[in-house]
Amino acid sequence: MSLLYPFRALRPIPEKAAEVASPPYDVVSTEEARKLAAGKPWSFLHVIRPEIDLPESTDEHDEAVYAKGAENLRRFRSSSVFVQDAAPALYVYRQQMGAHVQTGVFGCVPVAAYEDGRIVRHEKTRPDKEADRTRHILEQRAHAEPVMLTYPDQEAIDRQIEQITKEKPLYDFVADDAVRHTIWKVDEPNALREAFQAVARVYVADGHHRCAAAARAAAVLRQQEPQHEGLAEYEIFPAVLFPMSQLQILPYHRVIRKLPMSPEAFLQALEARMEVTRNVADPAPPARGTITIYLEGSWHRVVLPPSQRNTVADQLDVARLNEHILEPVLGITDPRTDPNLDFVGGIRGLNALKEMVDRGEVALAIAMYPTSIDELVAVSDAGLLMPPKSTWFEPKLRSGLLIHVFD
Repeated sequence: MSLLYPFRALRPIPEKAAEVASPPYDVVSTEEARKLAAGKPWSFLHVIRPEIDLPESTDEHDEAVYAKGAENLRRFRSSSVFVQDAAPALYVYRQQMGAHVQTGVFGCVPVAAYEDGRIVRHEKTRPDKEADRTRHILEQRAHAEPVMLTYPDQEAIDRQIEQITKEKPLYDFVADDAVRHTIWKVDEPNALREAFQAVARVYVADGHHRCAAAARAAAVLRQQEPQHEGLAEYEIFPAVLFPMSQLQILPYHRVIRKLPMSPEAFLQALEARMEVTRNVADPAPPARGTITIYLEGSWHRVVLPPSQRNTVADQLDVARLNEHILEPVLGITDPRTDPNLDFVGGIRGLNALKEMVDRGEVALAIAMYPTSIDELVAVSDAGLLMPPKSTWFEPKLRSGLLIHVFD
């Protein structure tokens, strides 16, 4: 079975693309989404964060939220702002954030490849987030947002993309976060699909919960719907596939809401276990194996001891942090569920961590060194999983530009 399929995208007309395109659902909170979508009736946040159109007291998992998301997508589809391509196509999607440029292929990938391991995952997923996105897929009868996948660089694919990007793009705009988004439509996708035949497996970069939800939704619809001729639309889901050399991984920081001891006692507990340099001027971790921590107005550098465990996943900085600090010193045994631990994407910067502590929102901030793409692949190829929130890919894909509907 092929790893790449063209599809009939539901999409905004070009002059409305910038107005429609939004951050993905999991990058913004409900409050942030409500502010971003204020006065913007065509923002795709109305589909992926539909609770913003309901009273503020509405729980994001309320029945009314899923119904509202489906209603909003129907409204978009029936408007003159959206069109649906008459024939299946592939697309090339380029993002430029400052000097960083990444160009990938936007198409659909099969649920079967996720189930049989050709789409390789590296993170555990949370059942509640899976269930939430599955419900949205089933209610909307659509995959509203793509996942980000990556593959080992292939010259044949690069050559195809180079030719395609010489043509006039379908969309070309700069979003409100200063990232430029350019999309080309590939009406004749066979050559690009053929080039992808050399790719045996792809890796999930961003969107583990969307992958899992696509698989769960397909399992439900297989039971509910009669047998299809050929591949049913719910058996594929949208993805943007980027070559590994182009992806940019930022760190994923940690914050601790409350310390179980005084700040001085915490520092002393670290000093008894590892190398600590107090009151450093530069808050950025200088290399793999180091973190910096901020509490009570000062940054301190910490060298993480090597793991006493033997897998490649255990050697990750995020795993060593869990092993040597979170669990033995702070009593955090399950980073996925402990309410005393939260995560801050690297795009927010180290100053955001400092401000969270200074405002009293959290007691301690932990700045991480970024996980590398080589580490991600090594863990994935070993059949292992990273601790939660190990990678933050940037720039993020915009939602609402190319939607995969089931009819």
